[in-house]
Amino acid sequence: MAKKVLVTGGAGYIGSHTVVELIRAGYEPLILDDYRNSDPSVIQRLKQIIGKEPEHVVCDVCDQNKINEVFQTFDISGVIHFAAYKAVGESVENPLKYYSNNISGLNSILTVIKRNPQIPFVFSSSCTVYGEPSGIKEVDEKTERAIPTSPYGYTKWLGEQIIEDLFTSQGDLKMMSLRYFNPIGAHESGIIGELPVGKPNNLLPFITQTAAGLHNELTIFGNDYPTHDGTCIRDYIHVVDLAEAHVKAIDYLFAQQKGCNEIINIGTGKGTSVLDLVKTFERENNIKLNYAFGPRRSGDVIEIYANVDYALSLINWKAKKDIKDAVKDAWNWEKSIRHLK
Repeated sequence: MAKKVLVTGGAGYIGSHTVVELIRAGYEPLILDDYRNSDPSVIQRLKQIIGKEPEHVVCDVCDQNKINEVFQTFDISGVIHFAAYKAVGESVENPLKYYSNNISGLNSILTVIKRNPQIPFVFSSSCTVYGEPSGIKEVDEKTERAIPTSPYGYTKWLGEQIIEDLFTSQGDLKMMSLRYFNPIGAHESGIIGELPVGKPNNLLPFITQTAAGLHNELTIFGNDYPTHDGTCIRDYIHVVDLAEAHVKAIDYLFAQQKGCNEIINIGTGKGTSVLDLVKTFERENNIKLNYAFGPRRSGDVIEIYANVDYALSLINWKAKKDIKDAVKDAWNWEKSIRHLK
């Protein structure tokens, strides 16, 4: 019988792609989402890809009583916890929203995990926990964490600390935090992808929406950074590669005979500038974008990319796709939802 894996925020961008990869790997995902930051149509879109409607329950991850009820109702073997707000800029403008949801949601899930230490737990963390590394561009898991430059980043920093403290108090838990770098792209089918609620906070959806005519102009925040072209540099990872990393993570935890708490970088190991990503999109899709440079954005790190050696050695994972794949898949997704040719 397939192991049932609870995917909180499973109707979201990364969650929905992970649901597909879990099914491909022989798991039975259970989506938990209240659609505050996603869309119910994703359930039917997933059905088109996997051939059946995925099991799902509407629930606020911060509601401890309802979370308890979900675990009592379903025979859950593992948990992958996404369900969190994730926009750096918005978190600077509305920090209480981020602290309330991101920390409370994590605590409500961990409260159940504490009582059920046999259930593996994978946490959606972020490279923002490294803050602005002093004199370092490539970071590995031993790079010292710093106070992040945004409330969003700090919720991930604090989330990891909560997990570490819980593991220190109860060493039989099986836990892993995946420090994402910058997820982009969409499923190659064009059926699921990033679907921002309102104005996009991430770069590639703003690029594709601008190309589709939803915005007159793309603003690149800052062109005076100390990089090769003056724009920020990030490690952009294809969302399908990221989804596969979660499957590898849960595989690893299921195989462990004793408690563990692991932290892994999930990226490509290569830095790409904002302007390079824009130009790659133009070139690969034969589209000319209207873009302009604006002032720097509060909370942005200048340059950071992953050392991914540990991911390969521990869970046998590495990225397979590149930014060319990502910009083409993202544009196919955008054309699909806008009914463009």
